[in-house]
Amino acid sequence: MGEQAVPWGQTPATGRMGHSTAAGHGTGTGRGAKVQGQGTVGLDPASVDRVARYSGFRPEIQGLRAVAVFMVVSYHIFLGRVSGGVDIFLLISAFFMTLSFVRKLEGGRPLQLGRYWLHTFKRLLPLAVITVLGTLVLTAIFFPPSRYQEVLDQSVATVTYTQNWELAFTQVDYYAADRSTASPLQHFWSLSVQGQVFLLWPLIFGLSWLIVKRTRLKVVPVLATAFGLVFVSSLVFSMITTTSQQEFAYFDTRTRLWEFALGSLLALVIPFLNPPQWLRVLLGWAGFISMILVGLVVDVQGAFPGWIALWPLLSAAAIMIAGQSNSPLGLDRIFASRALVKLGDASYALYLVHWPLLITYLVVRDRTQAGPISGVVLILMSLGLAIAATKFIERPLKKWKWPELTKPRLAGAVAVCLAVGLAPVLAWQGAIDNQVENAAMGPTVDNPGAYVLQPGFEFTGNAGAPALPLPGQLDRQSPNRGPSCPDDWNIPEVSQEQCTNATPEIQNPDRTILLIGNSQTEHWLDALRPLAEADNWRVVTYIGPGCFITSDQDQAFENCIPWLDGVDPLIDAVDPDLMVTTSTFTNSQVEYDRAGFVDRMQRYTDEGHRILGIRDIPRFDDWLIECAMDSGDPTDPECTGTHSMLGTPDPMQGMADENPLFSQIDLLDQVCPEQQCPASIGNVYVQRDGGHLTIPFTKSLAPVFAQRFTEAVESDGFDVPVQPDLPLPQDAEDTFDPTSDPTYF
Repeated sequence: MGEQAVPWGQTPATGRMGHSTAAGHGTGTGRGAKVQGQGTVGLDPASVDRVARYSGFRPEIQGLRAVAVFMVVSYHIFLGRVSGGVDIFLLISAFFMTLSFVRKLEGGRPLQLGRYWLHTFKRLLPLAVITVLGTLVLTAIFFPPSRYQEVLDQSVATVTYTQNWELAFTQVDYYAADRSTASPLQHFWSLSVQGQVFLLWPLIFGLSWLIVKRTRLKVVPVLATAFGLVFVSSLVFSMITTTSQQEFAYFDTRTRLWEFALGSLLALVIPFLNPPQWLRVLLGWAGFISMILVGLVVDVQGAFPGWIALWPLLSAAAIMIAGQSNSPLGLDRIFASRALVKLGDASYALYLVHWPLLITYLVVRDRTQAGPISGVVLILMSLGLAIAATKFIERPLKKWKWPELTKPRLAGAVAVCLAVGLAPVLAWQGAIDNQVENAAMGPTVDNPGAYVLQPGFEFTGNAGAPALPLPGQLDRQSPNRGPSCPDDWNIPEVSQEQCTNATPEIQNPDRTILLIGNSQTEHWLDALRPLAEADNWRVVTYIGPGCFITSDQDQAFENCIPWLDGVDPLIDAVDPDLMVTTSTFTNSQVEYDRAGFVDRMQRYTDEGHRILGIRDIPRFDDWLIECAMDSGDPTDPECTGTHSMLGTPDPMQGMADENPLFSQIDLLDQVCPEQQCPASIGNVYVQRDGGHLTIPFTKSLAPVFAQRFTEAVESDGFDVPVQPDLPLPQDAEDTFDPTSDPTYF
């Protein structure tokens, strides 16, 4: 989104033109406009004429901004689609910024990059910070605790203009059908991209100034060359990455630079264009109709921000080139109207407030999209808040002259904004971190988990204790797989990256266990580890998230193919006494077979390897833990799931009965007792998402896991001398151990 484009001066008719360095403040491309006042005193007539080319107020572009923001809001609220309006804002912001700097360069005025940067963020930050603070209040009142961490992380990213990278690296689906799951600050991604360009573009202007000064080349050709190179390289990069990794590309600053470059090129070229009146009328209406149609006609989900984004941008370019037609039939008669110009003044605030209001409404009403009536109400509320914020906050701060007197004052104003925005976020984060630091990392008498399913168990803990894991622990639910396999194990290079030693304290193991598979196998590690430690076994892990021990053709991700290539070399190098893996596969509907898995297991046992298979657990599209945390009751019966695999025989038990080197265990009765899958058991949440066990629950399964593991493998001749002694800890302190820290790769 672009910064609000409040005119930096009055219309050319007034003869009083100001100059602003804030992008989006100032426009004007009327060829031959007369310029008076600051910036032209002492210039020769030719320089005055060149400055004049890039001066003048363009109310129709302010109206274009208003229409673009209304497209964004309407499409978000009613259609859940991408309109192209955001891309138009990026274009316009670069257009205005280029005009401002060209006037300086042509007028021989200093660029004052430091002042420009400070002034720009002094203008942008106040409303952004207020929006963040308001969103934090809405989050505390209306959002479930499971959403707090996401909002806090994105609050920091918003205030520091890194939101787009936060979303890119978390692989957010911007087109998700259920908008209620989106972050209320997700829309700040475009402002972050814009903020980064506000830092980068002045450097291009500065470099161009150096070239002009040393070579005597003209300003406009140098700038056109620079932005032309940015346009071509970024557009090509955008097309390539949008095809290969669209969700990341959507938020990547590099894939958006061409949109800004196009805006800059328009700013350089338009002053030299003088189309006839009939063509201005045609361009204006054709651009408008095309701009509206793009979001309705084209399914842009898999194409933005690639070449298809040229559609809305070229449509906007046509409107900008059309300019003021002075025709009663011209689009500019509408776009330059007082109402649209005023709405353009509030466009920045409107963009800021509409998304948090929409997401909060969807969360409160438990809906995926607003209806016709609620959508209209949300738009009216957003308009009211935007107009009020513009009138009572942005304009007074804009007129406040004191910070503008010196750069230290400007820097102080920016620092104050950052402090006000970050202080409550850091305070809230500190409170969560403190709670997490003192919370149990495994089962206790207050949170016994699967212990309650053991015969004769009596609960003696605090019935009012919060369920584990706490919301602040949810991002720490990947088991600690330990350090990388040491060099002296001679692990082949193809296998080394994902090979870890999960029991590093065991130096001279009696046996070696290889835990191998994907994340469905990984989550059993904390149930296996106590048994291994009791029997002095080394546990080696080789985990490929999303990968399967089947065939290259069966892999969903490219990185799984090299992982699969490393499976056999790793088995040869480790020579495990027992391999442990998940042996069945589930989705949210059924339990199913994967082609090639059984054949591969048979090959390994034919080679003399022992294998223990673990039946998979049910998966759910709607996360049970989110349901329970949203309701505030871990035992809410509405948050209980069911699955077609429940009550059915283990499909791999037949192989276990026939093959003495293949054993199988089934723990479904512990995860889903009585063929029902509750969100929590024994005050411990069972799954951390839609198909992976939480660490506290997995640890609470350790006694039963050890028992069934022993029964399964001993019947096939694999001796288990010692069972782990696992009394239920009395308090959180007794659950702290190094294996509670997750492993990140």
